[in-house]
Amino acid sequence: MASYSHISIAIPSMDELYNLPSLLERLRRQTFQTFSIYICVNQPEDFSACFHDSWEYNIYINNQTSLKLLNAVDDLPLYIIDRSSIGQGWSGKKKGVGWARKVLFEAILQQCDDNELIVSMDADTDFDDDYFERLLATINQHPSASALCVPYYHPRCGEDATDRAMLRYECYMRHYLINLLEIQSPYAFSALGSAMAFPAWAYKRVGGITPLQGGEDFYLMQKFAKTGTIVRDIDTCVHPQGRISHRVPFGTGPAIARGIANQEESYPFFAAEGFQHIKQTTDLFPKLYTQDIETPLSDFLRNQLNTNDLWGSLRKNFKRQDLFVHACHERLDGLRILQYLKLLSKFETQIPDFATEPISHLNAYRDELFQKELLLRKDTSNF
Repeated sequence: MASYSHISIAIPSMDELYNLPSLLERLRRQTFQTFSIYICVNQPEDFSACFHDSWEYNIYINNQTSLKLLNAVDDLPLYIIDRSSIGQGWSGKKKGVGWARKVLFEAILQQCDDNELIVSMDADTDFDDDYFERLLATINQHPSASALCVPYYHPRCGEDATDRAMLRYECYMRHYLINLLEIQSPYAFSALGSAMAFPAWAYKRVGGITPLQGGEDFYLMQKFAKTGTIVRDIDTCVHPQGRISHRVPFGTGPAIARGIANQEESYPFFAAEGFQHIKQTTDLFPKLYTQDIETPLSDFLRNQLNTNDLWGSLRKNFKRQDLFVHACHERLDGLRILQYLKLLSKFETQIPDFATEPISHLNAYRDELFQKELLLRKDTSNF
């Protein structure tokens, strides 16, 4: 496979006027400069017709000013996609960050060949000056990989309630990923739109992104996990802002907006027992190729699939054990893993009290999880 030598950067932008100058400056400082930047300034069409003192109309004005700022840039290879001006905004169900990413990726595919590295970013994200250089080095070390899952770390903003909510949500995500890494699940990834990259050929192979209003990054990464290898050991990190947001139904921004008390139901710290059930089940996949065996997840899968014959059809369709095992992992995918853990309703109790403990203690707990995650990311050879 040919080496990668050019990067295309995809950045959705909605209400990001105050972040764009620093974003452009970070792009100018990159040690690797062979790249193209695609920015989609977007919002729903009806925002432009709202009352002039409404938050929707203010986003429309913010976006119009963003377009002026971007169109004045003459020292960066910018491709500006206007889905904000009157007549250009989203309408109907085709709206949100999922559609912005889809439009961006499709625009990139029209301009590049299969050996282009597409870097998905957000306008509010900080990254090191050698970020692109390190991504390119990583993909060239793993040229057949389907995607890169980049480490992330949210900076604290200094506002107590926001920082507590951000730290709790980030620790929830890290705790979840660590447990998946420990059981060597192929779905061990954190899906952040600002922390993933993938070759153009891999994006084409999975049929592109499903343009949801939220969660589109998770489903795209799951497609990559099902069809190839995700590289997790990457010697760099992105720093997305941990800020309140209502623009998507779930993710970091909405989780912070919920606050500490309202996060516990939607983002629980699952107990290790559930992950061990998953590991015990996946360890049995090779034996299931020749015989039916009850697994810890058999009842769950029978209910999910509405069948008592969990493995018979897979045996008929896949005549080699390795292909059968891969199909079993596709059946017990990242979404079903999460559904099982929620249904099991067993939770970790040895976690900090994010509502009362000092911020310094919570941050230390976050850092402990982060370092453990980085160590686990380094061993990716077996899954």
